[in-house]
Amino acid sequence: MTTATRFASTDNYAKGGVEIIGDEQPRRYLFSNMFEVADQSTVWERVVVARNLEFTIECVRAEGESPWYVCDHDETALSMQGDIEVHFIKPADSTVLPTKDHPGPVKLTGEPTGQAMGWVKLGHGHMALLPRGAAYQFRATNLGVLLLQSILGDESIERWAGICQH
Repeated sequence: MTTATRFASTDNYAKGGVEIIGDEQPRRYLFSNMFEVADQSTVWERVVVARNLEFTIECVRAEGESPWYVCDHDETALSMQGDIEVHFIKPADSTVLPTKDHPGPVKLTGEPTGQAMGWVKLGHGHMALLPRGAAYQFRATNLGVLLLQSILGDESIERWAGICQH
């Protein structure tokens, strides 16, 4: 028997679901689909699709240029759809860096001043490290979907009731 690999996108996905076996309680399980979440999100929203304590996986609808962000810890960005560039700047002004009171990523008001650090181009399945203290901006020429590994912060949006099947 041959099984074909199928890649999903915001235009073509099967939601799937959770099948409960035995005496388990359905309320203990949640299920969402990242492509459905991205399809229903506004551009550059960071919608939490998985959480373990303060650690998150956030789904992002990527189109055009994102705001600039900076974070006090390493993050990762995984491209699930589209071609996305990640541009980096080492901020000259340390006041833009997040504090321990706000551990998640911080959205900056504009492009920070500082030394350009280069850029990375992500395609389907590619991952980039978003280093601690580096400002970063995503640029997508077409619709893309990113999964960001981060820590829950002011930019994280939790809307569990709207994205999960119970």
